[in-house]
Amino acid sequence: MKFIHINKTLLSIGLGLSSTVFAQSQKQTVNLITLDPGHFHAALVQKNMYPEVSSTVHVYAPVGNDLHYHLDRINSYNSRADKPTDWHEKIYAGNDYLEKMLAEKKGNVVVIAGNNRIKADYLAKSVGAGFNVLSDKPMIIASKDFAKLQATFKKASEKKVLLYDIMTERYEISTMLQRAFSLIPSVFGKLEKGTPDNPAVTKESVHHFYKYVSGSVLTRPNWFMDVAQQGEGIVDVTTHLVDLIQWECFPEQVIDYKKDIKIINAKRWTTDMTLNQFKTITKTDGFPTFLKKDLANDTTLKIYANGEINYQLKGVHAKASVIWAYKAPEGGGDMHYSIMRGTKANLIIRQGAEQAFKPTLYIEPVNVSGNYEAEIQKAIAELQKDFAGVSVKKNTKGWEVIIPEKYKEGHEAHFGRVTEKYLEFLKVGKLPAWEVPNMISKYYTTTKALEIAKKSKSTR
Repeated sequence: MKFIHINKTLLSIGLGLSSTVFAQSQKQTVNLITLDPGHFHAALVQKNMYPEVSSTVHVYAPVGNDLHYHLDRINSYNSRADKPTDWHEKIYAGNDYLEKMLAEKKGNVVVIAGNNRIKADYLAKSVGAGFNVLSDKPMIIASKDFAKLQATFKKASEKKVLLYDIMTERYEISTMLQRAFSLIPSVFGKLEKGTPDNPAVTKESVHHFYKYVSGSVLTRPNWFMDVAQQGEGIVDVTTHLVDLIQWECFPEQVIDYKKDIKIINAKRWTTDMTLNQFKTITKTDGFPTFLKKDLANDTTLKIYANGEINYQLKGVHAKASVIWAYKAPEGGGDMHYSIMRGTKANLIIRQGAEQAFKPTLYIEPVNVSGNYEAEIQKAIAELQKDFAGVSVKKNTKGWEVIIPEKYKEGHEAHFGRVTEKYLEFLKVGKLPAWEVPNMISKYYTTTKALEIAKKSKSTR
């Protein structure tokens, strides 16, 4: 797709359009709207086609590079050699893009992935207008917006629309299997309670500003490095970690943030980014004015991208931490570490050099008797009903879970999985009863932790 200088407010652009685009089958009951797509996650929702989703997508956005980059990504999916998509993007670009979207009502599901400072307002207005919303994380990045988010969920219930956030990490196979093994008492026992110094559950995530997405080096908007717009690390990526802790430790159980969550302590620290590094990933000439507040000098940006939360969830001690580096080591990428400590075994996901930077699950017994290996094999036989081909290999500490390659889809593919699940919810007209209270609890945890971290002088 050619970059187009937008000087009109209304554009209709066909990207890889075929003669079949306008053929609406009876199954195509979902019409997508993309609102202000400032983050590449907005495009990843459309990396695949869905039978019930119309191929025509209405985009409402301000004029600028964020819109151009979004359209370029959609075009790359339409023009790829392997299973090309067939999206037709109809674009409204102008300063009144939000008002136009609310007034025109060209679809029934709004996809929101972009600047997080204004996301709470986007969610409230979209739901208030009667739209279903599929939102990228985080929904909010500050405690001041927590009450607004609660009110938006209440409004969604009144309007009978579904507000849902994109939790891709629930679809990472090693995490799915960690959860599955934790539900087998003969292997895992019971989840420990832990202590602040030795939590029962720890999840750590390492990310990188310079990265490849869909085969190309990702161009990030310059506001992505502004924590006032993207959010600090403790309320951004940590959203995934807090979600997984809830999802794995208390599956399908309602969590009440008022009585089930206690923040013990939290901390934050910065990642340094040079001017040249900033230019490389933003393709801009230098630091914008809004980042001057975060400059240690004229050539180094201090970004509060890192954070750690120590808290109790229903009496279980948990720790979630996120680290951002500029670029991964050669052959590496984003990394995840996770441990669930059980009375019989620890379930550990490691993703370092020893694992070739691929998430790998281990079962490491701590207090077992009898023929424990037979219990492992029974568990594997049961799990194979849902995960055919999964097996274990013994090592010096216990067992490595061997996962067939067919399950290792990668982060980008998980956006399709989340979207498919959301479409299932739309068909039945409701979310599972635990999802909304647990989303509210998740955002209470992250935003309250940021409040505490800002008051604390401790760093890592």
